[in-house]
Amino acid sequence: MAHAAPTSGEVARYGGPPDVFSERTHAITRWAFPLVLALIYGYWAAANTRYGGPITGWNVLFGFVTAIVFFALYMGVQAVGPHVKREVHAFLWAALWGSALGFLYSLSGRGHTVLASAGLAVAFAVPLFAAIFYRYYTHEDAAGHRIR
Repeated sequence: MAHAAPTSGEVARYGGPPDVFSERTHAITRWAFPLVLALIYGYWAAANTRYGGPITGWNVLFGFVTAIVFFALYMGVQAVGPHVKREVHAFLWAALWGSALGFLYSLSGRGHTVLASAGLAVAFAVPLFAAIFYRYYTHEDAAGHRIR
């Protein structure tokens, strides 16, 4: 009977796709993705405040300030999230995306009320919370540690 001989001292890792990118690529992506997302969000917010009118300096400034705030909040959730319980982690992501959508909705039309914006934000955040919580719940062990 033949047995496969181990080629190295490492234990084989099963159960997930191979990691084909280097650590440097992951580090760059952790900053580049939120930055690009924030710029898109800032542009979207600035476009909503124009109502189809001309681009002004205040409009561009509003877009960049919105992008900076979104980037800071995204990076904050990304930094704090892994250190809190899965429920709080999922709530932070749902609150960020729900409030971001509600803010864009409030800027999109002149007739939208605060209640309508908040309702849309909650209607978006609740199922997002459920989906993110399910993902974190299924990717952690019983003690709450991530399975990698």
